[in-house]
Amino acid sequence: MSNLTVTPFLMFSGQAEEAMNFYLSVFQPSEIIQIRRYGANEPGTEGSVQQASFSLKGQTIMCIDSNIKHDFTFSPAISMFVNCGSDEEITDAFQRLSEGGSVLMPLSAYPFATKFGWVQDKYGVSWQLSL
Repeated sequence: MSNLTVTPFLMFSGQAEEAMNFYLSVFQPSEIIQIRRYGANEPGTEGSVQQASFSLKGQTIMCIDSNIKHDFTFSPAISMFVNCGSDEEITDAFQRLSEGGSVLMPLSAYPFATKFGWVQDKYGVSWQLSL
């Protein structure tokens, strides 16, 4: 068996560290695994995230600050699915992630989940939260 893994990779335009730290504050356990920054005379803005890895609830996620401007951003067609462990956790995560973003499905009971909500956060990343 190989050590191949699939890791979500989020590309930001100057907000990678801010977003990463926000996500670390929303979900526990979480941690920054590594962060590498652009230095002077490199293609990205000095001090911005060249590449970082962080862990949310045991899932490794990578992120960068793109040094190239793109005509695209995140889409709800791809989302982060989080199994929450308590009513308090899902309610808090939903409230915090939806601030400055948008609610795609309100936090409620659905036939497929005791409690579920789908939001797009202020950075454009979509989150499906399930209890």
